[in-house]
Amino acid sequence: MSSDMSAIELLKLGDAGRTKPFLNVYWPHIIGTFFGVATGVAINFGTRRPLLSGIQKHVLGIAGWVGALSYVQKKRDDYFAEKNAVFLHYVELHPEDFPVPERRKIGDILEPWIPIR
Repeated sequence: MSSDMSAIELLKLGDAGRTKPFLNVYWPHIIGTFFGVATGVAINFGTRRPLLSGIQKHVLGIAGWVGALSYVQKKRDDYFAEKNAVFLHYVELHPEDFPVPERRKIGDILEPWIPIR
């Protein structure tokens, strides 16, 4: 897969109608639910109670973990957005460092293999 676009055009392209994969969107909810239930089970195990008793512990654990992981995901997205903005700014200031690569075929790049006898 190749592109005839320059580095500046690729960076300005942005999301361009792309959607995030399912796991990238819902990973805080999936992992938070698992860790929340596991936290409730661990608390009940430590206090020698039936593992799934006290549903409020599980609900609070799920809410806490999902909230914390969603916060981490938002901070991560903000970090990468800022990083992309810095890259775009640098590429806009120094376009001579990012020329459009010439198109070549694989056969032109690789040298023919000659076995040694």
